[in-house]
Amino acid sequence: MENFKVADLGLAEHGWKKIVWAWQYMPSLQFLYNKYKDAQPFKGATIAACLHLEAKTANLLLTLAHLGATVAACGSNPLSTQDDICAALAEKGVHVYSHRGMSTREYFDYVRTVLGYKPNVIIDDGADLVATIHKELPKLIPGILGASEETTSGVKRLRAMRDEGVLKFPVIAVNDALSKYLFDNRYGTGQSVWDGFIRTTNMVVAGKTVVVAGYGWCGRGCAMRAAGLGARVIVTEVDPHRACEALMDGFQVMSMEEAAPLGDIFMTLTGNIHVLRKEHFMRMKNGVVLGNAGHFDVEISKPDLSALADHMEQLRDNIDTYVMKDGRRINLLGEGRLTNLACADGHPIEIMDLSFALQLEAALHIYTHKMEPGLYPVPIETDRAVMESKLAAIGVTIDQMTEEQVEYMKSWQE
Repeated sequence: MENFKVADLGLAEHGWKKIVWAWQYMPSLQFLYNKYKDAQPFKGATIAACLHLEAKTANLLLTLAHLGATVAACGSNPLSTQDDICAALAEKGVHVYSHRGMSTREYFDYVRTVLGYKPNVIIDDGADLVATIHKELPKLIPGILGASEETTSGVKRLRAMRDEGVLKFPVIAVNDALSKYLFDNRYGTGQSVWDGFIRTTNMVVAGKTVVVAGYGWCGRGCAMRAAGLGARVIVTEVDPHRACEALMDGFQVMSMEEAAPLGDIFMTLTGNIHVLRKEHFMRMKNGVVLGNAGHFDVEISKPDLSALADHMEQLRDNIDTYVMKDGRRINLLGEGRLTNLACADGHPIEIMDLSFALQLEAALHIYTHKMEPGLYPVPIETDRAVMESKLAAIGVTIDQMTEEQVEYMKSWQE
């Protein structure tokens, strides 16, 4: 087996500079490195990761390696892989297999190659490593202590596996930790989606009508930041509680059928399939821009766009313009993949610092504790400790309850 497979090792120096830049703004991960470096707690561990291979992720992978692990990694999205980062990781000893623009076949070949290292700990983003093991490589299961999952779409798949009784090893749902969804999903997605939109289109958001499909934590962040940029925001939902919340947060709420002719920009954040499809495309304005921030490129129906279009043009990088038979132009960002990663650098460094601190702690918990098969939350004490270390690193102090207050909160008597 080759130790790595990347696009161009000559890009390593440039990638390393980006990694060093990110590291200085990752105090939580630095804290854990300093805490564990002498003990080398991952000595003997082989960790397989399927993550977005960019600078913040590189610092997680390198920290795992510095703490004793053998690390093999593949990119979790064809357009989020940064070739210079992969080159730098390979040069530093991480067994990395990915390149930007890889085909679906190449993607799964890289997944299988990484699993060929026979890992005992998995770090997943979208659950493709876990699913591939269960579907194609069940012989690996006895050697796997457990896995952790980074994103909402992946946790959804894992819940389905658990409910069907087919999940054969323990998985920690890092995405469901308070430190993850309150900050990464809301503030990370909220900023990075619009970073990707603005970088790619060079267009203004203010004054436009933005349609946000899905009002989960990612949708909340996307809508909040769109409004902050001066947009009129419409939210579409299938959940009545979330729809009512969006309404009370000051946004218009309507069906996608009603919103389709009104929107200038559409962002899907549902984790579901074909949220934007033929009947919506047929009602959209000329010049609309479509983006997706769900993990998989299924929320915007590309087959429907292709069927309706006379032809497709590419006037700017990362924008596919579908020219409809009636002359209207519908612009798709990043092939319908994650706008924030396909068209930019993903979540801000300080946000991913929290998420990757949780991932490291989850991996350590898996490696040092025997767990039964199932889907587990991040231990609450771990979640709290990560946030406390973050606040301490940026010089923020919070109150501590007195002994009297602790006892009062435990008592049912007044």
